[in-house]
Formats: sequence, structure tokens, C-alpha cells
Amino acid sequence: MLNSYFTVGQLATAEIIEKKSRFIANIANVRTEEEAQGFLESIRKQYKDAGHNVYAYKVGLTNEIVRCSDDGEPSGTAGKPVLEVIQGNNLRNVIVVVTRYFGGTLLGSGGLVRAYSGAAKEGLLEAEVIERTLRRKWTVTVGYDLSKKFQHEFKKSNYILSDTVYEQDIAFCVLVNANECDYFEAEMQNLGNGGALVEADEWVYV
Repeated sequence: MLNSYFTVGQLATAEIIEKKSRFIANIANVRTEEEAQGFLESIRKQYKDAGHNVYAYKVGLTNEIVRCSDDGEPSGTAGKPVLEVIQGNNLRNVIVVVTRYFGGTLLGSGGLVRAYSGAAKEGLLEAEVIERTLRRKWTVTVGYDLSKKFQHEFKKSNYILSDTVYEQDIAFCVLVNANECDYFEAEMQNLGNGGALVEADEWVYV
């Protein structure tokens, strides 16, 4: 597993004009190829009167799925430049679709490469590149008499307290960095002095 990876934080749209041609970039975070294809189809429907809907996406954290398409533009002038923007920013789980409305003037191969990559770059600025870090979920269950002690510890630490469940006892749901898990488990046991149930759960990126 990767300790962290970079992706986009939100849906975003950006537009540039090149010799009266409009290049509209739409960007999304996707976690599967099915999500990527679904987003692509939604953009095609939204801009169904456009001449081209060029796309590139990269999905996966280890065995990456990488796809791109020129969608009718001269080979290598559209999809590949968009993909190079994704790869140049070391992004994963992202799709970029650049829609072109022809403005009446041919741009040539170099002009198309600059326009498509330029639109993709502007889109990424709007989308906000973020880093997701691998953390493990832990559940720490204690009695009410220990709750304030543990709450105080979580507030001053860099652990993420994601949820608190109040039942017969209190269950704290905590996200812990991968390299801190052994220390966290020992720390919780010591803090509870035998009165805490500390259980490891799944790995997640946050």
C-alpha cells in the first residue's frame, strides 16, 4: 500500500479560448474505471453539440488503469497531452475531460497540444490537488469514568477522532497514521490502565 497519494479534492470546470475555439475542462475524483466512464458519459451528454470530448484518466493505487482518447483530433494532439498533465502532477484516481467547440480557425498540432494541456492545467487549479494519507481505523472502548481522559488525549494528539458512540460504554473511532499504529495501541492500553478495549479495523485513505 502507498503511504499517501495525490488526487483532486472536488469537481471542477475551467475554460480557455484559443483562436475562438473553446476548450472546457471538467475534472473529477474517480475510484473505479466504471466511475470514470460514467463521468465521461455525463460530460458527453452535457456537451452533446461539441466537436470533441477528449479525455484521460488514471485509476488505481498500485496496478493503475490508464486511458486516454483524442476523440477525433489528430493522433497524439489531445488525449496524450491531457494524460501528461495528470501524470506530471503525480495524480491518481482522477479523470479530465476537455470539450472543444471549434472556433473556425485550425490550430495545427502544436496549437492543439498547448490548448488541451492548458485547459487541463487550468482545471486542476480549480479542482485543488490534495494528498490522501493511509490511516488505520481503531475502536477504543472505555467506561464513562475514563471518557474525559481519552477525549483530552485525542484533542492534543494528531490522531483523527472520526466518531464517538455512546452506549453502555463509550466507543471512540480513531484514524491513525500507518507508522504510528503500534505506538497508538500501546499508548491506549497504558492510558486506560487495563480498562480500555483497543481494536484495529480497516485501512482507509483520508
